[in-house]
Amino acid sequence: MRSVKFLVAAGAASLLSSMAFAADLAIAPPPMYSPPPPADFGGWYLRGDIGMTNQKMKSLNNPDPNAVLFTPVGMGFDSSTLFDLGVGYQFNNWFRADVIGQWRGRANFHGSQFSDAFVGTALVDNYSGSKSEAVVMANAYVDLGTWWCLTPYIGAGIGGSYNRISSFRDDGFGDSFGVARPSSFVYATDNGKWNFAWALHAGLGYKVTPNVTLELGYSYMNLGDATTGVNSNFAGTATPQFPWTMKDITSHDLKLGVRWNLESPAVYAPPLVRKG
Repeated sequence: MRSVKFLVAAGAASLLSSMAFAADLAIAPPPMYSPPPPADFGGWYLRGDIGMTNQKMKSLNNPDPNAVLFTPVGMGFDSSTLFDLGVGYQFNNWFRADVIGQWRGRANFHGSQFSDAFVGTALVDNYSGSKSEAVVMANAYVDLGTWWCLTPYIGAGIGGSYNRISSFRDDGFGDSFGVARPSSFVYATDNGKWNFAWALHAGLGYKVTPNVTLELGYSYMNLGDATTGVNSNFAGTATPQFPWTMKDITSHDLKLGVRWNLESPAVYAPPLVRKG
């Protein structure tokens, strides 16, 4: 009987000792909460650009069979302004696409052609006029990573360009065996036409805020052809005049733009932990 009492007493002492040890243990802190990983897409955005063009063309063509006898000199365009507006979508942190409408202001055209292929005769044609374009284009871009808020990118686009020639004029002069020939003045009516257009893009983006990105961009544009309208010949001759075509118009554009992200990034709020 005494042994049973001894075992009961020993068990009670052991239980009291375990409870005292547990009471001395510190209460474990609540688990740490880490914010969720950032989303890898940006959603819809608006964009706008302003810039300058640097245009050229492959040739000024005329279906007159004698046109091949003339040599072009100084054919080209003055620089002009451009601006565009568009809407796009950021699919993830490296791929985005947009559609833009672009207006390219009037660029003055100038150049000459001369020929001494005719025996005893020298001929010169001086050209003047202006050209403008309205472009609709779909573009896709690849962002190449971000360093110190700077994101280089490359891209490409396809679309259409409405090329319009205005106030085109051909002033012709010449002499035959040292005797001046009558001057020839030909005017063309304004005319426009749609062409397939494509572009290559490259540039840098700078994230000013989570919703605003500034861009410094370069674009190589291929705008197709432009053709003059009906011609009027005031040279005193009934010889029909043919329209002129500006072949393979291209441009090197420098642009400054901005993108507005329409979807604000989510703000992380940790869960509320109550004590007691």
